[in-house]
This record gives sequence, structure tokens and C-alpha cells, in this order.
Amino acid sequence: MNGKILMNFALTICFFCCCSSGRVIESPHYNVIHVEAEFEIRQYKQVSWISALVQGTASFEKSTQQGFHRLYQYIHGANSNSSHFLITSPVTTTIMASTRGPERLVRYYLPSMYTENPPLPNSELNVQFEKWRSNCLAVRRFSGFAKDDNINKEVEALKSSLNKYLPKSSAISEYTVAQYNSSRHLSGRLNEVWLDVSAVTSEGCQRR
Repeated sequence: MNGKILMNFALTICFFCCCSSGRVIESPHYNVIHVEAEFEIRQYKQVSWISALVQGTASFEKSTQQGFHRLYQYIHGANSNSSHFLITSPVTTTIMASTRGPERLVRYYLPSMYTENPPLPNSELNVQFEKWRSNCLAVRRFSGFAKDDNINKEVEALKSSLNKYLPKSSAISEYTVAQYNSSRHLSGRLNEVWLDVSAVTSEGCQRR
């Protein structure tokens, strides 16, 4: 086993340990502005991500794996500074409506120390930086593993719950699945479905 393989193995073990230990993991900041039994509405402050676009596969699970593989390389040294980042959460996958075929955008939340001047990714990774302005998300939590056979049910449940509060949200076609745990974390898992409702909420929760 050569040195590179040993290093990748060690980094993988480190990833699992960080996600399953009691260490506090950095996440995006938000304010809860409305709470119902089955969902809440959050206003997120500006959020910086690095993202990987995956095209050609309709599978949520496969596209998440493919996208995160590229992001994982970036945060473990495949960048201009050879920097190794701390694990953050959540890892998100946005399912986008497109006439060009299936498109999924997998994102890693950049730690606050890198939001202003992150190291550039190696070009072969084909990843890019994103900066969200303040926006408003409707959020539904669910447990277990996020899979192809359950995420649509969670999205429809969120839209149904929102219908009385924000009727126009039923027309939103793009949604995001946020996963907070590593695949090795088998119990007490947390996932969320996000709908960006900035355009259909009151003036107090508009994108700005």
C-alpha cells in the first residue's frame, strides 16, 4: 500500500470520527422566524459554499456521492494552499428543474475562516464557490437515511404543511436535502428538506 493510499485511508477515518464524535461542528447561522408542528421557517444570513454540479443522473444518492467525492478532495488538500478543512454540516444536495436533463448541486459549507479568501480548488475537480445572500427557507426535519425512495415524500409533506401558511409555495420545483451525519452514523440521524420561500413570504423575510 503506497503513501497516497495510506493518506486517503487516514483522511477517511478522520472524516468518520469528526462526524460521529462529540465535537462541535460549524453550521450556517440562521434565525427561526416561524414555527409550526411539522415545519419551521428560518432566515439565513449570508452563507458561503463550495459546490459541485452533477449532471446526467436522476438518482439523489448517486449524484450526492459523486458530488461529495469532488468536494471531499478539495477540503482535504486538492487546493492552491494544500489546506485541510474541518468538517462542517450540513452537506446539501439541491435538485434543480432543468430542460437539459437531471442536474444536482452538492454543497459543502465553508468554515467562517475561509469565507472571504478560500484557497482555489484544483481545476480538475470542477467545483465552484457560491455565496448566498440572506434568504428564507421553509424546513422540514426527518430521520434515518435520505434516499431516492423517501425524499420526494418529505418534499410533498413539506409543501402540504406550508399550503395554509404560504399557498404559493406549492409551485416551487427546486428543493434541497440537507444531511447532517456521516454514512457511518446509524442512529439519531438528522436530515432536512429546504424550500426557498424568499419570494413568497412577507416583506420581513425577503432575499436582500
